[in-house]
Amino acid sequence: MELSTLTAISPVDGRYRGKCQKLELYFSEYALIRYRVRVEVEYFIALCELPLPQLAAVSADCFARLREIYQNFTESDARRIKDIESVTNHDVKAVEYFLKEKFDVLGLADCKEFIHFGLTSQDINNTAVPLSVKEAIADVLRPAFERLLATLEEYEKEWADIPMLARTHGQPASPTRLGKEIGVYVYRIRQQLNALDAAVISGKFGGATGNFNAHLTAYPHIDWLAFANDFLANRLGIEREQLTTQISNYDNLAGVFDVLRRLNTIVFDLDRDMWMYISMEYFKQKIKEGEVGSSAMPHKVNPIDFENSEGNLGVANALYDHLARKLPVSRLQRDLTDSTVLRTVGMPMAHSLIALESTLKGLGKLLLNRQAIDRDLDSMWSVVAEGIQTILRREGYPKPYETLKALTRTNAAVTAESIAEFIETLQVSDEVKAELHRLSPSTYTGY
Repeated sequence: MELSTLTAISPVDGRYRGKCQKLELYFSEYALIRYRVRVEVEYFIALCELPLPQLAAVSADCFARLREIYQNFTESDARRIKDIESVTNHDVKAVEYFLKEKFDVLGLADCKEFIHFGLTSQDINNTAVPLSVKEAIADVLRPAFERLLATLEEYEKEWADIPMLARTHGQPASPTRLGKEIGVYVYRIRQQLNALDAAVISGKFGGATGNFNAHLTAYPHIDWLAFANDFLANRLGIEREQLTTQISNYDNLAGVFDVLRRLNTIVFDLDRDMWMYISMEYFKQKIKEGEVGSSAMPHKVNPIDFENSEGNLGVANALYDHLARKLPVSRLQRDLTDSTVLRTVGMPMAHSLIALESTLKGLGKLLLNRQAIDRDLDSMWSVVAEGIQTILRREGYPKPYETLKALTRTNAAVTAESIAEFIETLQVSDEVKAELHRLSPSTYTGY
């Protein structure tokens, strides 16, 4: 029965399904089963190509038909596996039995005992899940970050020459440029995407306790370590963990989640800054006909997209944090806690995707309010004090910092006129005075 968005428990499958539906191909129950089938089929083909003498009758002509099992995998196939699981009470064993049924149809009944040969269920789960994570990041999540970057880069260029009052500790500080402040986020996101690209995605493949006991007993002349390394690297596109227990060490997967959490934290920071700029009226927001900002206050146009993003990023990061902390820890050669936790890996990605779409929507509504930006900057001449005292330091003027502190650290307004009058009282050359007079909040912006 198709899930109704109105009866879904999670908003990922309910209210926000349209924003993260792409991820169902990677993290749904159907997707997990399909990835398991894919690993099992590719493993059987790799055994045929070793070659094992018992599989000599399986020609390369069969490989395309075998791959069609997962390439053309349907919901009906997944339901059949779930029906088998209702009897076996074991999800990976159900995949094995499903494939044996397929082998009977393909005329490979004599070879079907080499499905899942020598493996334990975690050899399948700990390759299927990292593979799904890798492909979901490449196909869905990373492109979403790239769309955000593209939007920010446009604003960085568009607003490159707009001077703006900076604030440190919430107080007026040396002026900056609006485009540069957007560029900070471009730089930070790009750095972490580079870290994401460099992160290792690995899996476990080594039998019941990681030692290839069964493989080595059945075929002691085969280098199973080399076989497994090649299988994961060249068939699945992930790295094999060389020493493990029954399950993955999960250290590398935890590292991936840590990078994703840092990326989210940067977007979280961006959301809050944009919220503040809107509050300061540096931006107004495009108004859409028919939308309501408040049920009680008709004038309201709230920055709800940035708030929605911030909330979803918090949920995502809480899950990423738990995954990164829990997965690398297991009792002795394994306990089962990783199994249920692994099923949630799609949830933080879904909340991240919802957040990114909301941030993009919020950015798309922005209308620059240059008047408010200029107003704040022009009313805060005290911020040029740093530049004045630095030039005075250069000139060897006595106690320049203290001199400017006495002028500016006051409840009285510091204006263009009071700064100009102060400059005229300084015992410096006319050339230096002219240099100081050229300073203004709109020109004192650095690079």
